[in-house]
Amino acid sequence: MKKLAIGLLAFFLGVALCSPSLWAGDVLSQTEPEGAVTQAAPEAVMTQKAPDGLVQAQELMDLVQAQELVEKEGLENFKKALDLCTKALKKDPNNFKANWMAAKACWFYGMYTQELYFTDWKDICRLYGKKGMAYAGKAIILYPNRVEGHFWYGMNVGIYTDSVSIITALIEGLKSKVQNSFETAYKYDKYYEHGGPIAALGRFWAILPWPLNDKKLAMKYYREFHKTKFYGLPYTVQFNVYFAELLMDNRKTRKEAKALLEQVPKISKNKYWNDQAKALLDDM
Repeated sequence: MKKLAIGLLAFFLGVALCSPSLWAGDVLSQTEPEGAVTQAAPEAVMTQKAPDGLVQAQELMDLVQAQELVEKEGLENFKKALDLCTKALKKDPNNFKANWMAAKACWFYGMYTQELYFTDWKDICRLYGKKGMAYAGKAIILYPNRVEGHFWYGMNVGIYTDSVSIITALIEGLKSKVQNSFETAYKYDKYYEHGGPIAALGRFWAILPWPLNDKKLAMKYYREFHKTKFYGLPYTVQFNVYFAELLMDNRKTRKEAKALLEQVPKISKNKYWNDQAKALLDDM
């Protein structure tokens, strides 16, 4: 379907570029008063408008390819996706999709280095977390009523915080920004990115240090996510670990925590999250 979309995009671009009357019509409607009769050289009109159309079409195809690379996963693919997004942003810094997709690619790149146990994952997460925050912040400015910028801003603060510590993030004033981002994302589309805003708010309230944390609120969001169709998917396997951590705090819910952790290897073969689950089971 995506290849078909690219093919259609190229087809319509070709039709437009080969139809001087289309370009001329755009120019005349903007520059000539109503009722005026003028003749413009088709070649001149095409010279003015065709490059813009070519640039826009190339940007669209680059972003389609970037999305495909992210979906394929892998560090190399995430880096290539980010490069395509930054390429589009050099041509148009106000491209909303390129900004939030760049933020998404930054988060995936940083998170994967952590999951793959890179020795320098903290340095990478600190760098890419900051980059992702900047891209997402621009997306929020461009379209404040869309979910994407808000969600990926909060997620990139997450990998940045992993690298510098929660205390440092709090000192830098990121707590209110993350809270606002995730709550706004939840408001606009809580099921975005496999229910990401729901699980993210649960995690947010669970890991804050006392007295800022709110474990009752964290439990509320975790319970909500647990009931969604996204629970139990390989993509959301970390939820089992995060929820289990909270449940382990209460002796009454430790049995439920154990069940969640024992499900992890059945859900995903991801070594990092399996290691995390095993470590928590060993502590029980």
